[in-house]
Amino acid sequence: MQEIRMESKKPIAVSRWYRLIPVVFITYSLAYLDRANFGFGAAGGMAADLHITSTMSSLMGSLFFLGYFFFQIPGTIYASDKSAKKLIFWSLIFWGLFAMATGLINNIKVLLFIRFMLGVFESAVFPSMLVLISRWFTREERSRANTLLMFGNPVTILWMSIISGYLIQALGWRWMFIWEGIPAILWAFFWWKLVNDKPGEAAWLSLDEKKSLANLLQKEQQIIKPVKNYATAFKSKLVILLCLLYLLWSFGIYGFVIWLPSILHAAPGIGIVKTGWLSAVPYLISIIAMIIVSYFSDRSLNRKMYIWPCFLLGAIAFCCLYLVGLNHFWLSFSVLSLAGVTMYVPYGPFFAHITEILPANIAGGAIALINSFGALGAFGGSYLVGYLNGKTGDSATSYLVMAGSLLLSSIAGMIAVKEPRNLLSISKAKL
Repeated sequence: MQEIRMESKKPIAVSRWYRLIPVVFITYSLAYLDRANFGFGAAGGMAADLHITSTMSSLMGSLFFLGYFFFQIPGTIYASDKSAKKLIFWSLIFWGLFAMATGLINNIKVLLFIRFMLGVFESAVFPSMLVLISRWFTREERSRANTLLMFGNPVTILWMSIISGYLIQALGWRWMFIWEGIPAILWAFFWWKLVNDKPGEAAWLSLDEKKSLANLLQKEQQIIKPVKNYATAFKSKLVILLCLLYLLWSFGIYGFVIWLPSILHAAPGIGIVKTGWLSAVPYLISIIAMIIVSYFSDRSLNRKMYIWPCFLLGAIAFCCLYLVGLNHFWLSFSVLSLAGVTMYVPYGPFFAHITEILPANIAGGAIALINSFGALGAFGGSYLVGYLNGKTGDSATSYLVMAGSLLLSSIAGMIAVKEPRNLLSISKAKL
């Protein structure tokens, strides 16, 4: 491993960073835009116009993740074995169409179908891009590369929170969905032109760059014990623990993401535009924190210390929110922002860790399985938080629920996330 570290000190194909990272960043940004703007639509008049109850609104907000769960593994295996480029191209077009359709309907049953299908067409995009990054970036680069991809999450919500507020105020919630769905369709053609599945297919890399990168990535795989097939990997204790960790983590973070606008909008004197500006603050802080954490994670190659402690801090923050409530708005808003930051910063180290401990032949399917359980957690978190907020009339109970999910994810992280040298034997499978 020392040889790999020393060789990777020499920059290889620096052009990868400015050719690929902006493209995957924009792609994931558009995916996140069209899943997270539902919270603004609900707070901006959609629920009132369509006579949607709080229970039904919770179901609609979370139904996306059910479609996301069911179709993720087959899509990612296709991307891993055949072409991530082709899969994401068609996903962009179809999720853009369904996102636009959200602003055109009046029937609640049709809206339920649209939310489900939006999840279906976005399901394989994130794990497929993680697989793509693992083919283009080395171990010492991967946390930073994954973090730059994940910036599509907080950066998108940062500007979406502001723009969506203004769009709803000026044009109404229907036009917000329509205008925010169009960019995905247009971007699909840029994606097709700019992305290659593997370095060997890239005309903009020299032969020496292709060879050096291929050799280094191959050496990294040699330190990982191979696994016979997907079934063997899916039954391993390690993968099961990672699935549990991500389920609990996603429960907390999507309860936060989907319903943050509604939580803030419920405070006295907070209009929809001010809600947009305030909703952007946690994501702005998260961007800065993610840069710092990913840098030190790659520098030390110790992923564990940047994962489970963050969840523990988030659990403490939500407990404090329960005690403070909204009676002291700015104090509670500061703690709420801290809770959001603690849930975002582990993304880069966590997904870098997965690609470092799982062999390439099953990494795509394993990432999809882990992300599928994350989708289940997101479904549960977004539904239960919305339901509790509607039933109780405030957010106090949902804060305790999110605190519990993060505490459990922290415990799972202590067990599951260890140094790679201790995880080379994923199972006792017969190879």
